[in-house]
Amino acid sequence: MRGKFLALAVAILGFAAVGAGAQQAEPMGGMAMHHEMKPVKPTGPLTVSFGDKKAEWPVEKLAALPHTSITVFNEHSKKNETYSGVLLMDLLAQVGMPAKPHGIDLKLYVVVAGADGYKAVYAGAEVTPDLHEATILVADAQDGKPLGEDGPLKLVATGEKRPARWVRNLASIEVRAAD
Repeated sequence: MRGKFLALAVAILGFAAVGAGAQQAEPMGGMAMHHEMKPVKPTGPLTVSFGDKKAEWPVEKLAALPHTSITVFNEHSKKNETYSGVLLMDLLAQVGMPAKPHGIDLKLYVVVAGADGYKAVYAGAEVTPDLHEATILVADAQDGKPLGEDGPLKLVATGEKRPARWVRNLASIEVRAAD
């Protein structure tokens, strides 16, 4: 009974915050819903980190790296979209993520965050072409043009039924280990 009351109170407070002019409600235990968030552009370069290793990637530096293109169906826009960008694993390798994980490496996971606070998680095995078929890009172009509101960088992936883990206005990527 107490749990139901707490859930109801949280829901009421969330709706009250929206009514009071807050930018977003935070349903589901404090997790903001992506589609309700207003685009916020990153204020600095993309930060990629793993433990004590950190790399910063300004858009211009990423543009100079080898690019891959993927075409994916976006369930939100109901159309195919072609993205071009740098393979996520190429950036993660720069901070020490193993390209061919095994054993203890399989407890690694990747947290990607947008400038608006939206976050998504990928298992380390999902971002490693050695173990998983999906292609995950840090995209800087869509259909041959800069990303616009979703940019300057956006994380996109093949093999997803809908783009729930795609992160627009990508600001940081962090490799962590599960306990």
